[in-house]
Amino acid sequence: MAANLAQSFIRQENRRVLLIDSDLRASRLHVQVGASGRPGLSDYLRGDADEYQVTQVQNDGNLCLIPGGREVSNPSELLHSERMKQLLDRMSLIFDWIILDSPPSLAVHDASILADMCDGVLFVVRAGSTDFELAAKASSEFHEKKLLGVVLNRVDKSDSYGGYYYGYGSQHEGDPKTKS
Repeated sequence: MAANLAQSFIRQENRRVLLIDSDLRASRLHVQVGASGRPGLSDYLRGDADEYQVTQVQNDGNLCLIPGGREVSNPSELLHSERMKQLLDRMSLIFDWIILDSPPSLAVHDASILADMCDGVLFVVRAGSTDFELAAKASSEFHEKKLLGVVLNRVDKSDSYGGYYYGYGSQHEGDPKTKS
């Protein structure tokens, strides 16, 4: 979801986007964009690299990525650090959009920590997988943290009204597929 959102933002003229893999427990965003996973955010937050060493330029320079980096034993502590705030402050001067991809909010507290540092939160729910009551409870925690909306992801077309309306519009009077 984060990678797709970044791709749509860079289609706007003269927009620069920074995509940060903030899931320090299971970093995978670099694989999606075809980039190296190291050095990354964890390396920066531990003081082993600076922001220039961890930022990878993608495509035509309008999209940059900071991958998750090396595995760490204390991801929540690192994300809640002053260095994380400094990184976001510095990068906000350079980029029009900064997108943080966080770990699932149901599993760990990291997403809530990051939400406090962001201008807005998109809560992503996996269709057919996330329990409704758990999703409602988790999303309610983000209402006070600038919740912009909820995205229902991985919806099967057959489970939506779209499948019904797709066939509905194509079968009109005079259509050979329509039976009387």
